Amino acid sequence: MSTIEKFEDLICWQKSRELVKEVYRALKDSKDYGFRDQIQRAAVSVMSNIAEGFERGTAQEFLNYLFIAKGSAGEVRSQLYVALDNQYLNIGTFKSLHGLAVECSRLLQSFIERVKGGSRRGLQFKHIPPPDSDKEILRHYAPEAYRRKYGEEP
Repeated sequence: MSTIEKFEDLICWQKSRELVKEVYRALKDSKDYGFRDQIQRAAVSVMSNIAEGFERGTAQEFLNYLFIAKGSAGEVRSQLYVALDNQYLNIGTFKSLHGLAVECSRLLQSFIERVKGGSRRGLQFKHIPPPDSDKEILRHYAPEAYRRKYGEEP
């Protein structure tokens, strides 16, 4: 497994960036500025929370931001139905954007499970592995945070 050195290396971040680009493109001409602003902010929130969590110092903080990002992906999916129902999007564009949002959610869930050690038990604030395991999580998934915290190369 290759080491992820920056958030841009994360597939879930790359996919969320694509979601942002496509949401902006699809709704660029919408005159419903409040709605357009809300769905764009939700899409940006997905990629921003992945990045912010990656740059935090602990695995627990990282997991918290990944859960927030996953929630924002759900918000985008919900708002896409509003866009479809109000004919801001045609069915083809809706399906494409919805598929991207679902893929973001799936990638985030998979990554969350890997960061937590593969456990599907519990939710966000369930027990995080002890410090030795936390050190290993940082070493593999957030090497910059590892360097800051432990003063050594991962």
